[in-house]
Amino acid sequence: MLKVSQKNCTLLVLLNLKYKYMTMKKLLKLAFLALILVIATTVISSKSPTMHSIEGTWELQSFYNYDGENIIDTVPLAKGYRQVKMYYNGKVMWSRTTSSDTKDADGNDVVGRFGYGTYMITSDELIETIEYGDIGMMTALDTIRNFTFELVLGDQTYSQISSDEDGNRTFSENYKQID
Repeated sequence: MLKVSQKNCTLLVLLNLKYKYMTMKKLLKLAFLALILVIATTVISSKSPTMHSIEGTWELQSFYNYDGENIIDTVPLAKGYRQVKMYYNGKVMWSRTTSSDTKDADGNDVVGRFGYGTYMITSDELIETIEYGDIGMMTALDTIRNFTFELVLGDQTYSQISSDEDGNRTFSENYKQID
């Protein structure tokens, strides 16, 4: 049988305690480092709040007329009138069909129109720059290519509101998301 002296026993207990203390200290350091890593990963990977997006396909539902600030009239779409806009990756494309009795300035029947260009949004503005379109649009582009609207964007709807030169609201196109 092995004899252990009081001195050796005390030494063994102290060594055991030191080992446990060192192990506990290492575990605490490791836990602290893991916590720092989790916090750093969360901070680095957390994104700033995503700005709203208008990407998708939208169909015109109605028009509003304004008195400068407030809606004074809702104008439904005429029979046979349909307008769709698509916004993807900074590009916009729109098409419109009208009833066959619509005429252009030269008296020709106009059944459809289209335009294509780029867009950008801010927290409250939609800016479209039309690059090309049908002949009527191309004629209009001789005078204006950039269109800036007040943007009111909901979950499945948006309104692009036009204003006069003094900043007063005049009318809006109101869309519903279809894709």
